[in-house]
Amino acid sequence: MQYVRRLDSLGMDDLDQVGGKNASLGEMLSHLTQVGVRVPGGFATTAEAFREFLTQDDLGDRIQACLDGLDVDDVRALAACGAQVRGLIMQTSLPAALDREIREAWRTMAGEQGDGFSVAVRSSATAEDLPDASFAGQQETYLNVCGIEAVIDRVHAVFASLYTDRAIAYRVHQGFADERVCLSAGIQRMVRSDVGASGVMFTLDTESGFENAVFITAAYGLGETVVQGAVNPDEYYVYKPALRANKRAVLRKELGSKAQRMVYGDDGGVHTEDLPEELRRTFALSDEEIEALARQALTIEEHYGRPMDIEWVRDGVDGEIYIVQARPETVKSREGRVIERYRISDSRVPCIRVEGRSIGQRIGAGRARVIGSVTEMDRVKEGDVLVTDMTDPDWEPIMKRAAAIVTNRGGRTCHAAIIARELGIPAVVGCKDATDRIAEDEEITVSCAEGDTGYVYAELLDFEVDRINLESMPPAPMQLMLNVANPDRAFDFAAIPNHGVGLARIEFIINRMIGVHPKALLNYLSRSPALREQIDRRICGYEDPVTYYVERLAQGIATIAAAFDPQPVIVRLSDFKSNEYANLLGGPEYEPDEENPMLGFRGASRYLSKEFSDCFELECRALKIVREEMGLANIKAMVPFVRTVEEGEGVVRLMAGQGLRRGDAGLEIIMMCELPANALLADRFLDHFDGFSIGSNDLTQLTLGLDRDSGLVADLFDERNDAVKALLSMAIEACNRRGKYIGICGQGPSDHPDLALWLVEQGIQSLSLNPDTVVETWLELAKHAQERSAPL
Repeated sequence: MQYVRRLDSLGMDDLDQVGGKNASLGEMLSHLTQVGVRVPGGFATTAEAFREFLTQDDLGDRIQACLDGLDVDDVRALAACGAQVRGLIMQTSLPAALDREIREAWRTMAGEQGDGFSVAVRSSATAEDLPDASFAGQQETYLNVCGIEAVIDRVHAVFASLYTDRAIAYRVHQGFADERVCLSAGIQRMVRSDVGASGVMFTLDTESGFENAVFITAAYGLGETVVQGAVNPDEYYVYKPALRANKRAVLRKELGSKAQRMVYGDDGGVHTEDLPEELRRTFALSDEEIEALARQALTIEEHYGRPMDIEWVRDGVDGEIYIVQARPETVKSREGRVIERYRISDSRVPCIRVEGRSIGQRIGAGRARVIGSVTEMDRVKEGDVLVTDMTDPDWEPIMKRAAAIVTNRGGRTCHAAIIARELGIPAVVGCKDATDRIAEDEEITVSCAEGDTGYVYAELLDFEVDRINLESMPPAPMQLMLNVANPDRAFDFAAIPNHGVGLARIEFIINRMIGVHPKALLNYLSRSPALREQIDRRICGYEDPVTYYVERLAQGIATIAAAFDPQPVIVRLSDFKSNEYANLLGGPEYEPDEENPMLGFRGASRYLSKEFSDCFELECRALKIVREEMGLANIKAMVPFVRTVEEGEGVVRLMAGQGLRRGDAGLEIIMMCELPANALLADRFLDHFDGFSIGSNDLTQLTLGLDRDSGLVADLFDERNDAVKALLSMAIEACNRRGKYIGICGQGPSDHPDLALWLVEQGIQSLSLNPDTVVETWLELAKHAQERSAPL
């Protein structure tokens, strides 16, 4: 056949004949089926068929005459031109030879598939799915197409979709001449994901570019709802090294609302319906299915030798997972060795209008343009913030004008997210009610620089951008580690020059990812119906309340540990004070009312008490999961606020009873040195611990007898006070003499470069700094080291 090829006869060498999408399907069918990657079969029309079609009635010349002189930024002119060209195409018959070959290929496919099958008819342009241009969603796709006559009609419509408004504009903006681009129609067997699930996965983290994770989105029904952004899908992260080592590999799971699903129509085609409530409250994939998907993603990435963007489906009839598209990831994989860090610098307390999923790690600001439908998009001017329900490829001609994008619906792999990344602008998607809560022409600031959650603030706020050229960083004179509280930012922070994490706070994970007092979960059945109802909403997708607590805590710890592996990650066990624990759901019933919580029921004393020891056991279970089941042995445990040697010895013994024994599988247990007693009796404490991490904040307060939050005495707070430095020196000397770890994770070195230099001179082994101060401190210490080593 001249105009039609079977998919399994194709490969990447045929890209100029069948386009990127169909060539990639053929490549996988030809080379990856035997290693476990399932790809539905079918056939494709060729570029030669499309070129022959353009010769019918001088169609190509008539199309070019319409396009000549078109200003694609004039959306009204673009719409008129696109409609005219598509009309010309649909009025022109397909060549008789092409029609005949499609029918022959269909008969062969029907003989192989049997009765009752349907197909997807997809576009595959010869310039799309390239390493530097995605062309995502530019042409049309038709699902659940039944019968040969419908297939031929959809092939004709796919040819016309090469000239959708958005496709014409995209080619101009990407520098592709229209006459260079041909279209291939792919006819592929449909998988019954309408009664199963589907989604998108990337072989890197789409926000940070972190390459050791597979990022997966999933929803029930056909995958168009995920790609279009019509639903907020589930999200999963899988750790590649754990997967390769056959360890437990699911790093993190986030339950999406999944309000709708797309299903088959009775007579062909598709439609959307509301998803039953019980399915909304469950994850679309099991952990076993998540890992099976990620294994296929690894196989595909290794074959292509680059990060990949993959569409997958799970057949609800046979239960198998299939790959229906795979293309190069075209945004993060192209970025170089310069890191940009955006941050709000405005002194005003911002007012949050809405929040959702952050895309792009940038900040943008402008006047809100609240758009109800694509017919109004010409109202968007340069520098506006586009606010709408959701976008699809028809919006693309004006999206490049926007300073930022805000949508009610969508997840991190939806259309708005993909285009925002390509354009390099921030987007906050899945806000639910942005079009109601943001006023037309209101001045707003869109921040995607604060983790997985993106915020839309009222007013135009000041912000700053720091640019770090990693190629120009000098060697560090010592270990410089990071203080990381938020797992959402871990992959992002891992790109900053570092030697690991000197302080990962468990209490931040509990507060942000769990939000419930552990006692309320342990005693769930005896809690009030109203409290149980609130807990039930949080624990959706988990077996029981205690499993929810342990698994969510393990996910937060594992995300940070994986981001920095194999560098050490020191995880501080929970150090909530009683007033902070009381702020958790169910907390007031279990917490004392203390006059001075900083000096009260916290740290080691809490772990050893009969009131809290069962809660502490849950923390130990989570750490054990991450270290042993996931293989993240780079984690070290740190015990905070140890008042006496006996307390320290008791906590170490308690941890050993929970399977966290010092020395087993290389486990080190560090102690926070944050009370004067810790430095004064350093040798006795070090008999039970593998080193100290100095908490300079509490050490300074307790040495000087002041509360730094009190405006009356706060000006006396200074870690450089001589008494504080004397204790610091004692702790450093004792650890170095005993050959044990000594670092500092308090605020002092981040705020005072001169203190950092003094600590280096004293023999500190590591400084753990806030991420926004690492580069500056690194450069200052490197400069100082160079000056000291220079000849006189």
